[in-house]
Amino acid sequence: FFFLMIRRPPRSTQSRSSAASDVYKRQQQVRSGLKTTGSLGGVMKESMQIAYTYAKSFLYNKLNNQFLERNEVHIHAPEGAIPKDGPSAGLAITSALVSLALQRPIKQNVAMTGEISLRGKALKIGGVKEKILAAKREGIKEVILPTSNKDNLMDLPEYIREGIQSVSYTHLRAHETPEHLVCRLLLEKKKKYT
Repeated sequence: FFFLMIRRPPRSTQSRSSAASDVYKRQQQVRSGLKTTGSLGGVMKESMQIAYTYAKSFLYNKLNNQFLERNEVHIHAPEGAIPKDGPSAGLAITSALVSLALQRPIKQNVAMTGEISLRGKALKIGGVKEKILAAKREGIKEVILPTSNKDNLMDLPEYIREGIQSVSYTHLRAHETPEHLVCRLLLEKKKKYT
């Protein structure tokens, strides 16, 4: 589990005319970026930074959304005594950041795993059996994993795969907006956070 927190730039209390003259100063005060806390290993921190960079680029270039350009995001992985490492959270972190920026929640009862590259390409991950079993244990019916792991899924016994719908991806295709993988995870009704 991860918690996301945002820090918005300070609001000006000046009148419109004087605020317009201070645009440059305010832009200098805007803090944006990613801050991570918790007992995170180096690979996990790197995975979070890659997810942030890809989400920021995708939002800005494909959806004209400057949320990540203008806000600082803090991701905290609780239970600090338990070390967390590995690149498999890339898709989940990217999806969470896009969800936050668009103010649209991710569909419930979906598990996702996968490392992503700076260009959004899905990279093969390990531990597919354990991740499918964990999803089943939590009552998850849909699992999203890299296409390169499809063979790992098919190698699992039928009783493990039973009741799980798998969706595979090779790339978080930004050119398929709004139906590419990350946007498809967000609720179809464009329901805003309340």
